[in-house]
Amino acid sequence: MRRFYRESWYLSLIVLVLNVTMGCIHSIRCKPKNFRESVTVLEVTASIDSNPTSIDESSGVVLRYRTPHFRASARVLVPPVSGKETWTVGWIQACNHMEFYNKYGSKGMSSWELPDLRDSKIQAISDSDGVNYPWYGNTTETCTIVGPTRRETKFTVSMNDNFYPSVTWGVPVSDSNAPQLTSIRRDQSFTTWLVAINQATNETIALQTVKWRMQLHIEVFPEKPLGHRAKLLEPSAQEQPTILTKNEPIPPNALVKPNANDAQVLMWRPKTGEPVVVIPPKY
Repeated sequence: MRRFYRESWYLSLIVLVLNVTMGCIHSIRCKPKNFRESVTVLEVTASIDSNPTSIDESSGVVLRYRTPHFRASARVLVPPVSGKETWTVGWIQACNHMEFYNKYGSKGMSSWELPDLRDSKIQAISDSDGVNYPWYGNTTETCTIVGPTRRETKFTVSMNDNFYPSVTWGVPVSDSNAPQLTSIRRDQSFTTWLVAINQATNETIALQTVKWRMQLHIEVFPEKPLGHRAKLLEPSAQEQPTILTKNEPIPPNALVKPNANDAQVLMWRPKTGEPVVVIPPKY
């Protein structure tokens, strides 16, 4: 009798273990991973081209320069989406810091400024294209997945950015085009995120964070003939971007209007006298 009871107890224990184990397996199968857990970034690259900033003196009214390009690319894998969800994955960029000074000898300087960023009222400002907020762009920069999908989705999203401004040879508040520009300095910092956003709930997932910076210093000799006035002093090559190992949160202002282009103001700051707004913000 004791042997019978012992065998019955062993049999009951085996059945109990099997039921619990099968229950766990069944539970896992019936509860698929959510999007946050399942999306995978296969590869991320970020770089700034090695060529130096080029200078264009073809115009008698403005000096133009073109910086090397910042480039970012990511390969992303999204497993099958079981529900009726729409997700967009792509690049969002914000400007964290901007110094952009054009000096005109003893007269003063003009400067492009982002007032709220300059006065530390915000941490960052959107660098969206101004149409497809909050995205940097809507061609190669984003990919949209509309569920349900039966198969995994693999895609690449990429973006690039550079500066190609025009700076007047003459003082911007003067009617004269006489060349008086003596130097240009620029130093801007950006944070670029690879992000997934649920179009219905607005759930936002930061998948990757990249930091980068663009600097330049151009010396100008206004007395020299056109075509021989400007010289790039530094840098000959930009610092390469940093791909962070831990994502940074996205500041609220990086996701909404206005963008940097619409919020910037061109100021004239004379050596003596009060500053003057030359070009007001667009928003």
